[in-house]
Amino acid sequence: MAKHKHEEHENHERWLVSYADFITLLFAFFVVMYSVSAINEGKFRTVSESIRAALRPLSNPEVSQMLFSIGQYRPALRAPSVPGSKEITIWRLRELVKSSQTSSQFALIHMLQKDDGDIIITIPDSVLFHSGEATVRPEALAFLKGLANVLLELNRHVRVEGHTDNVPIKTAQFPSNWELSATRAVMVVRVLSELYGVPADHLAAVGYADTRPVVPNLTPDQRAKNRRVEIVILERAPFTTSSVFADSQQNALESSPNSADGQFESLPRY
Repeated sequence: MAKHKHEEHENHERWLVSYADFITLLFAFFVVMYSVSAINEGKFRTVSESIRAALRPLSNPEVSQMLFSIGQYRPALRAPSVPGSKEITIWRLRELVKSSQTSSQFALIHMLQKDDGDIIITIPDSVLFHSGEATVRPEALAFLKGLANVLLELNRHVRVEGHTDNVPIKTAQFPSNWELSATRAVMVVRVLSELYGVPADHLAAVGYADTRPVVPNLTPDQRAKNRRVEIVILERAPFTTSSVFADSQQNALESSPNSADGQFESLPRY
């Protein structure tokens, strides 16, 4: 008799191989996401110590020799080129200010969009600095980081203005309110640029001391309103002397008889 061939049983557990591969890839994905999002406390501590050292050169000469090197940690962010992203980004800026106002410390931050397109973010000095100091408080870094991300997307020029009240200050580091207001504006600019990657050529720092109050300096509450930092996001690039010089050079080159066309026109014809 012919022997019957023994039929092989079909393997119904083949799906386990694909399932195991999927679980492995999913685990690797979450590991990578966690490693990217983890905060490097060492870098943050270096940033804080560098800012503190830069602002206290007279009181602590040894620490003042430390380099302000937070620029090496700034992220490589780029402005998006998606059409219509300007309105979305401005909406995100409003949401950033609104969400910050839920905290009592940040409640007085407010945003104003002017008719000419400029946007002004007003930040009370107590949010960014301690009284009579210009060291940026660590609690304010999260807000400045969110603001920097919006500035990168808008890709506009920004002027950071420091303002004080009319109470005189006279310390070794700040002989007057001029130095205090200017240094505070500079430190905000440095945080935005060196820590969070906003292009330096899009930033400017200005100190106005007590020359531009928003209310009279008659009461403590009024003086507190005048002590502020205003971040002015410009709709149009500022008019600078360098651009005028470049335009004048270009116009002179184009109108010069020594240009290429002028040379050919002035050659003798035979």
